[in-house]
Amino acid sequence: MAGDDLTASESAILVVLMAEAREVLSTELRDRYGLVVRKPQRDKLTHLHYVASRKSGPTYALQLDDKGWVRMQSDLDFTLRGASALGAALTALQAHLRDRVLGRSGCATLAELFALTDVRAPAAEPSGSLTARVVSAYRALADEPGAWVSLRRLRPFLADVPRDDVDEALRRLSRSEGVTIAPESNQKTLTEADVAAALRLGGQENHLLAIGV
Repeated sequence: MAGDDLTASESAILVVLMAEAREVLSTELRDRYGLVVRKPQRDKLTHLHYVASRKSGPTYALQLDDKGWVRMQSDLDFTLRGASALGAALTALQAHLRDRVLGRSGCATLAELFALTDVRAPAAEPSGSLTARVVSAYRALADEPGAWVSLRRLRPFLADVPRDDVDEALRRLSRSEGVTIAPESNQKTLTEADVAAALRLGGQENHLLAIGV
């Protein structure tokens, strides 16, 4: 994405968080990978909405944010003086995951590919059913049936689909039994990413989806 001026180290952080596909503590990244996420890097990636971070005791919990998943669909620059082999390896890995592995996997986005559970639409659903993909993505994200899932977390799984089409699928889904799309009750907790991901429905901005209620 032109204009974000990511360094090789910042790009590498995104790759690691993509592979983890979950919220992970900075201390775990350090202990497991030797990756130290410094404050300027964390602040920059958070400001770009590539990474979501929150204070967790003496450290921070990090995970790839919605725009981070979308950013991973575009080329990253791993050029780093003195570490050309490492940069080449990361460049090749990201490019081939996106251009070769993704296409063979049956997944539409890297968010789907790295999800901890299967988010593909069931075979019984019509081929390419967008509504079925929304439901499958919800089930991958929800802790249990009926749990609230933010549209901010849901939208990256549908990053390959035009926004208007996703919105229409959500509106169709909202008319189904057991489906609720609602605004966040505590508006003060909304981030810019939450606001950007909201769905206009019923004359108000809605931020949360629940299925199975």
